[in-house]
This record gives sequence, C-alpha cells and structure tokens, in this order.
Amino acid sequence: MTELITKKHSKSPVSEAYRTIRTNVQFSAVNKDLKTIVITSATANEGKSTTISNLGVVMAQAGQKVVIMDCDFRNPTQHKIFQLPNKGLSNCIAMHKSVMEIIQHTDVEGLDVLTSGPVAPNPSEILSSKRMDEVLEVLGREYDYVLIDTPPILPVTDAAVMAAKVDGVIMLTAWGNINPEVARDAKARLVQAGANIIGVILNKVEVNTPGNSYGYGYGYGYYYYYGSGEGKEDGEKKHRHSKEK
Repeated sequence: MTELITKKHSKSPVSEAYRTIRTNVQFSAVNKDLKTIVITSATANEGKSTTISNLGVVMAQAGQKVVIMDCDFRNPTQHKIFQLPNKGLSNCIAMHKSVMEIIQHTDVEGLDVLTSGPVAPNPSEILSSKRMDEVLEVLGREYDYVLIDTPPILPVTDAAVMAAKVDGVIMLTAWGNINPEVARDAKARLVQAGANIIGVILNKVEVNTPGNSYGYGYGYGYYYYYGSGEGKEDGEKKHRHSKEK
C-alpha cells in the first residue's frame, strides 16, 4: 500500500484536516441520506484521488464501513495507491458479475476498494447505464459511505453523469492551480447536472516554514453548506482550515 499520510503520520495537522472533513461530511448527513459521494475537481492534477484515499482511511479509522469506487476509467489511480490488481468496475459491468465479488479489501480495517478495471472504450456510457445504478444501490446497502473518484469535470462529461446519480458532491480545488473563472465554470456544470454540492476542499496550499520535516505542506479548507442545490449558499456556512507546519 502506498504510504498515505493518514496512515504514516496519523497525528499530523494534515491528517487532522482530513478528520475535520470527515466530521463535516457526517454533519451534512444529519437530516438526509448521504452515503454515495463524488469527489472531483475542475481539472487534472488537483489531488482528488489522493484526497479520496485519505478520507476513506480516516472514515474507516472512525469505525465506518467504507468503499472507494474508482470511476475514473480514463486515468485510474486507486489500484496504484492501494497496490491492488486492477480487476474491477469495468469487469463487473461488462461481464455482469456481482459487484461484491469484485470488491477488494485493504489493510485498513473497514476500508474496501472497487478498482476501475481495464480501460473501457465508452466510459460515459458505462457510467450512465442502468447497471451502474444497480451497483450504486448494492454498495449503498453494504457500506456506510461510498466515495467515488471520477475524472475532472471540465475535460469530459463523466463527473457530471455520476454527480447526478449520487447523494452529494464535494468539489476539490488546488491552490494556485486554476483561476476562479475555471472553478466557477466547473461548479456551473455540476449544478446544471443537478448535483447536490455539499462542500469544497481547498488543496495543496504550500507552507514554507522552517522545520517542516516533510519538505512540503498542504492546507485543506472545507466549506460546509446547509441545504442543497443552487440555494445552498444562502444557508449557514461553516469553515474549517488546517495547515501543516
């Protein structure tokens, strides 16, 4: 398994930031179902896959039963992060196998992974299929949380397709990686798809301080909104922010 910071440095400020995200996600589910969650970004290389894997770890550490579902058929990553064979979702869809037969366990108790499987020639069609709806229904019954990794929002339609199917969407943005107009465009596409955007994570905030033993720093800001849909910004907002020093 790749050395995830929430495993290797579980008491670090960054790991604590992930736990804050976990707590806010749980708060979001107080008055409604919130089991299937897409975490995506506007563009590539913003850190969504690493964020999903670390969030899955801290959720499992809190006693939740969690599965990470890799729906990024174009650039699958979760099997690499957890060092698993990439026999997964596309096999399940194409061969009509039971999804629970394809699920793989990790060395984190309570955390499973559904890898993407071999690259599919028609990702959007697979994601929009009735079979995908059935897979989500099964996973929603078997797990407390289903965390879904999708391609970025702007290059392809895959994220919007999945966003319309799930209980909630968290949009991740890398600090300094994209301009605000691009982020607004990505959000607009999610809203147009009918997504319930429950929050935004600000990722990769560099912290250049003496004594930083890891040589880097990441800040994670999580914005939690009450309500859903386009009107969520009219509700009460909470903000949590943490930086590694």
